Amino acid sequence: MMPSAESINPLTEAIQLAIAPVFLLTGVAGMLNALGIRLARVVDRGRALEDILIQSSPSTEPRFDQFMIELQSLDQRRKVINGATALMVLCAVLIGLTVVELFYSTGLQGRLQLSHWVATTFLSGFGCFIAACVLYLVEIILASRSITLFKKRP
Repeated sequence: MMPSAESINPLTEAIQLAIAPVFLLTGVAGMLNALGIRLARVVDRGRALEDILIQSSPSTEPRFDQFMIELQSLDQRRKVINGATALMVLCAVLIGLTVVELFYSTGLQGRLQLSHWVATTFLSGFGCFIAACVLYLVEIILASRSITLFKKRP
């Protein structure tokens, strides 16, 4: 028995509406990858600095104070990356809920009935995405300020 065109239409409509949130999830996955790579670099550099600092003292290592300042900067960057990552994960959850709601909204009535929760979860997810992108920019600025290229020699 073939389903009627009327029973397929709401499901087709829900699939069409779910495409945009799924594309956003792809962007979120890319951002999570970038944040993970940046966090790994911060952690690796932090571990290297800790090893140097553990094996030295201000009297034996002339750059001891510089390393301490860099370690504090790395800790600040780590916190910002963790915040951005948390917002990205929350974004993914909210967008996933949006997709579930879109399919759930087809319901048993045979027609698409969108609730206010679809807009709420989608817009909240997008808001988290924007906030995470701002934190990503903050982390990049912190990283670029923590180094000085081409220092003037006395």
